[in-house]
Amino acid sequence: MTFLKLARKNAWRRPIRSILLIICVGIAFLIYGLATSFVDGSQGTAGASEEVLGVMNAGGRPLTLPMAYLARIKAEPGVAAVSPVARLRGFVNTERNVIALSAVDPEQILAVNGKELGLTRHLIQSLNQGRDGVLIGRALASSQNWSVGDRITLTSFQPTRSDGGRNWRFEITGIFDGESKSTDTYFAIGRFDYVNAARTQGKDRVDTFAVRPDPSVSPAELAARIDHLFANSSAPTRTQSEKQFLSAFLRQYADITLIVDLVVGAAFVTLLLIVINTMIFAVRERTFEIAVLKTLGFSNRKILALILTETLFVFAIGGFTGLALAKLATVFAMPALGLVFSPFLALKATVLLLALGLMTGLLPAFNAMRTPIIKAFRTR
Repeated sequence: MTFLKLARKNAWRRPIRSILLIICVGIAFLIYGLATSFVDGSQGTAGASEEVLGVMNAGGRPLTLPMAYLARIKAEPGVAAVSPVARLRGFVNTERNVIALSAVDPEQILAVNGKELGLTRHLIQSLNQGRDGVLIGRALASSQNWSVGDRITLTSFQPTRSDGGRNWRFEITGIFDGESKSTDTYFAIGRFDYVNAARTQGKDRVDTFAVRPDPSVSPAELAARIDHLFANSSAPTRTQSEKQFLSAFLRQYADITLIVDLVVGAAFVTLLLIVINTMIFAVRERTFEIAVLKTLGFSNRKILALILTETLFVFAIGGFTGLALAKLATVFAMPALGLVFSPFLALKATVLLLALGLMTGLLPAFNAMRTPIIKAFRTR
């Protein structure tokens, strides 16, 4: 009978109780995995770029910037590339099927954001073949069952076309995959010159300018210089990285991170109370057996290690099962939500699992370790 085998048999002493504890631990870590994956995906902490900057109107998203700013930004020292971005939102087939399209300069977006989006020279050439061509992100193409060569009609909310209609017809010329699985690809990329020429509202204005800083320049320093450039203009700017923008955008509606932390914290506090209470009763049932182990030569440290190992055994099975289910959910369940289960998340969860396992087992382990042998024998 080895030490680990003894700990495993003690952990399964009451199978039903052990299974219920494993289920509790599994649910708590499933909640943790899904919630953290949602935060990482929605706020771009796993896929958004720290290097690419977005120059937008300081007054907020509804306000735009004049196209004339492009030349001034391009002339600023430290700017490697810049592209105008006009957003076109609408729906395809039904109003619930909302699609976003970013109208850009094809050549410049390759230089600005090509690496992060997985754009290639071949994709940009295909986009340049026709003014109504679009590139579709892999997540969007998969959800809509679209392929290269398909023609789609996007009915816009704003702006209206110059012919009085709201229908924009595009031909899919390519599909981009993103730099990694965490990259948001649930949108389309079109040509700015086509959208700008055909619309009546917002002509020669953009929602943002995407800027790629020179490698030798700090993005934060360049952002400050760009904002200073337009500080006294009729449309002052606010320049942020993609990650900063996504976080600030979500905070307009709610502090997602705080909400998730509260939910996860409540789950783990409840878990700790349940498991600690159960382990105290489990160890109390074995008081006589612990006295026998001490009589046979088990030191207080070995008793402590034995009970901690039992607790970690339960946490390992339940915790890794919950994390595995969370990983499966991020892969198969609605990729459009952008859930991201990163290796760093798995590492944090493992550390948390070990910490909670040790915290939960410490109180019953100390009680067992400090119980005198004579007193323990009297419990029989």
